[in-house]
Order: sequence, then structure tokens, then C-alpha cells
Amino acid sequence: MMTPEDADKIIGTFLSPMWYFLSSREDKDEVHRLADQLRKASGRLADGQASGLSPQDAVKIIDTFLSPAWFLASSQQDKDEIHRLADELRKASGLPDGTTGEERPPDLRFSVLSDIHVQYWDAESQTKFAAALSDLNAAGSAGDALILNGDLGDGRPRDYQTLTDILAANPHPQQIFCTIGNHEFYQAYYDQDGNWNPAAFPNGESDQQSLERFLSFIRRPKVYYDSWIRNHHFIFLGSEQYRQSNPGNDEDAYLSDSQLQWLSTALSSHYVPNKAIFVFLHQPLQGTVSGSLARGVVQGGQLRSILSQYPEVILFTGHTHWELRLPHTLVRDTFTMVNSSSVYKPYNGNDQPVEGPQSEGLYVEVYGDRVSIRGRDFAAKQWIPEAQFTVRYNRS
Repeated sequence: MMTPEDADKIIGTFLSPMWYFLSSREDKDEVHRLADQLRKASGRLADGQASGLSPQDAVKIIDTFLSPAWFLASSQQDKDEIHRLADELRKASGLPDGTTGEERPPDLRFSVLSDIHVQYWDAESQTKFAAALSDLNAAGSAGDALILNGDLGDGRPRDYQTLTDILAANPHPQQIFCTIGNHEFYQAYYDQDGNWNPAAFPNGESDQQSLERFLSFIRRPKVYYDSWIRNHHFIFLGSEQYRQSNPGNDEDAYLSDSQLQWLSTALSSHYVPNKAIFVFLHQPLQGTVSGSLARGVVQGGQLRSILSQYPEVILFTGHTHWELRLPHTLVRDTFTMVNSSSVYKPYNGNDQPVEGPQSEGLYVEVYGDRVSIRGRDFAAKQWIPEAQFTVRYNRS
């Protein structure tokens, strides 16, 4: 049985404050329901009789409310108290006790940084990217991999060289993976004197030339490829055309039939039920994560159809720049989709740059039965409370 004092502490400290942040009536009602289940488990309802807490509700309270708070807690005393409350929830629901002291270390850690927009002339972009790398390293661990999810710069040789120099001068994981963004094709907006000249687009530049510079930077033959990191499957997708090939492409990702067939094969041939699959593409699917108002992917219907066959997929996208604190940063629709904001310039819900030094990204930890996705504010050097997510898998 859970004590009334512990039930009240969980409700008052964790559930009630979150209730005020929620925008939908459905989410608010779910918090009310969980609070009532805690009151029942402690005998605090009218009949005074305690009833058991279901394991599903205990796990939901731990994952949704207590675990994010543990990462945000600054003192060891607060962390220990959250551990104790989590163990009381497990006891009340018949689950095994959790570990004491430090949590079991994750099987895999990686960071997702999007829209860094490093340009050779732009000191702000360079400073923010370097600060993000330094902060991630100081926050815990550099991790096993760094993902740069598109819009690395404007696709010019000096931009790639500046990015290379920053990486050489700052801590980061040995393994770095990149996807191509729409800005990797932006050499076409500069004239031969290096001046921004969109009126003369494409300024003698083909999209194939832009692709070749990107591929030279990442040292791969194609913009789509996969890799295995600590026995987990990572899949990287990317646009193969820009406006020169078809003005109708706009700023969206163009995925060829060959790329989509390759993706389908890569997913099916290595599929393990209830094991996370990590997919990365710069542009999001339309009408999914925050800011995904426009089309995003030319072959969006085909891509969604392929990914929907695998509920284990977590698709990380950038492009919109929308802040991680906003609703729909993480969306679940058969598979999971996550917006990764921008290191360079996060945008607010009105699609405008946020004033000040804001800079954001994601830090991911993978465990046997779940994936923890945490938003990081690099300017403030702290976790973003509204962007602490857990994707759970039913591993036997």
C-alpha cells in the first residue's frame, strides 16, 4: 500500500504542476485519472479503502513525471527522493524494485543537432555550434555518436571547411553522421563574386554539384545510407534533387524510387520486433511535428507508408526550427516522429526567430526497453522541462 503522504507528494510535486502546462482536455483528464489512482492506492478516497495501483499506471507516472524530474534535479538529495518515490510506486503496483543510487547506464547515447547553419563569415553560427558541442560533453557524456541532421551551412566549400575546423577544436563523439538539408544546395543563390544573388539563380550551379560537395564532406557515395551503433540500426535519408532539376521541388526533400526501395529493404531485412530503429531526415512529414505546415517531403505519402509498417521507428527531423518546448515536438502516429529544433536559431510558434541567444538540440539515451529523448537548452546549459520524453518498447 502507498502511504497517503507519498501519494500527496507525487500529486502535488509532479502531476499538478504538469496539469497547468497541458493544452488538451484529454491530457488534463489523464492527469486527473492518474491522481485518483494514486489516491485510491493510498486509501485517500471517500471509502477509505486502499486498492492496488496497476503496473501500467505506475510505469506511466514514473516515465512521464518522475524520470524527467530526476534528470532536472540539481541535488543528490532530490534525486534520491525521486528514486524512493519511484520504488514506492513499483511496490504499490507489484513491480520489482528499481535500482538504487545511479540508474543503470544506457546501452547507447547519441545527440541530434539540426540546423546548425555554420557559415564561414557568421561568427554567431560558429560560436553556437561550438558551445553546443562543449555543453553536451559537460552535461554528462559525449555519447557514442553525433548526428547533424541537415542544414550544416549553405553548401559552400568554405562553410564545410569552417565546420571541419570547429569539429577539430571541440569535444565530440568519434562517430559523426550527417544528413543533407535544403541549405546544402544554397551555393546556387550566390554569384561568382560570392554575393547573395537569388535573382540570378542558379548562378551556374547544378544540384549535382551541390550533392557532390556534400558527399565529399561526409565521404559517402550516396545521401542515403545506414550504420549500426552498439547493435542498433541507424538509417539516414536525404534529398537527391533541388530546384534546378524541378522547380516544383521547392525546399522539400526529393526521395527517388531507388532510395525508397532501399529504405524498405533496409527496414525489412534487419527488423527486430520491439527494438528501436532510428531514422533521420532533414525535412519532416507534413502535418506531424511542430512547424510541419508545408509539404516537407515530395514523396511524403510513400515514405509514411513505408515507415508505418514499423512502429519501432523513431524519425528525427529538423528544418522547421520550432522550439522544443512547443506542443507536438514528439508525435506518435503508428511510428514516432521528433522535431529537433535548431542550434542556430530556434523559432517560436508564430514561425519567427526567438529573441536572444537561444540554441537547442536533443540528447538520446537507449535502454533495453525504452528510449529517453531529452531537449537541451545550450545557451542556459540546462534541460528543457517540456521536452523530456520516453518511448517505451515491450521487450521480453
